[in-house]
Amino acid sequence: MKNKIVYCWSFIFDSKVSPLRHISDVAIRHYVLQALALMWAISFAVALGSYTVLAASIIGHAILIGAAAITVATYTAAAKKPTLFARGLGRRIDSEHE
Repeated sequence: MKNKIVYCWSFIFDSKVSPLRHISDVAIRHYVLQALALMWAISFAVALGSYTVLAASIIGHAILIGAAAITVATYTAAAKKPTLFARGLGRRIDSEHE
């Protein structure tokens, strides 16, 4: 296992083993490796950011969908049974307050 890890590390970062060894100019080889490193750093940052924001996004969307469902249910009830919204319906009416 250790040899496999060392080989993988060398394949990526050792200029004598990496496919970048075919680039003759050492400065250009280093530049290409730095550009690849930056690309991978940005890729991982975006991926981790997406994973951590995913929960908040799911909760936010669930709240919006819930609000839309409550609005549709309210409009449907108002259209089919407007008496549900009649004043005093379901409340106890005392003679003192009249």
